[in-house]
Amino acid sequence: MDDNTQDQEIQLVVFMLGEEEFACEIKNVAEVLKMVKVTPLPRSIEFVEGVINLRGEVIPVIDLRKRFNLADVDRTSESRIIIVEVNERLFGLIVDSVSEVARLPHKQIQEAPDRIAGDRNDLIKGVGKIDQRMLIILNIDELLSDKEKVALDDISKTTKDASA
Repeated sequence: MDDNTQDQEIQLVVFMLGEEEFACEIKNVAEVLKMVKVTPLPRSIEFVEGVINLRGEVIPVIDLRKRFNLADVDRTSESRIIIVEVNERLFGLIVDSVSEVARLPHKQIQEAPDRIAGDRNDLIKGVGKIDQRMLIILNIDELLSDKEKVALDDISKTTKDASA
């Protein structure tokens, strides 16, 4: 990174999965919703919880716990769906809670240690430090493989056609 980049800040939406704090860049976040009923889809990708209807648009919803192979927990009043946009696609991410929007200088972000995400190190953009806290910053653009993106597009199209 050059000196200009080092001085810049990024804004992050900070959320919890279990005891770990994660974050994604606010530029990818369209909105944060309280938990709503997710309509399950049979024979879908294992980490796709289903779809929601958001103001007339069918949005696929991913359970991040399942995506990261974390233990299942009961949803609470703190559970949220973060609606993110990647390559003009909207999809939801179920998280345990959303805590804040934080500003973080680039100089406080380090590259992710090798193998932090198993064989999918591309999922992690970096690790940020705020006071004594460590944030795992997700690379939302890489959350899904190309094959999974096509499958989500198919889910959206199929459910949209079925509701028309």
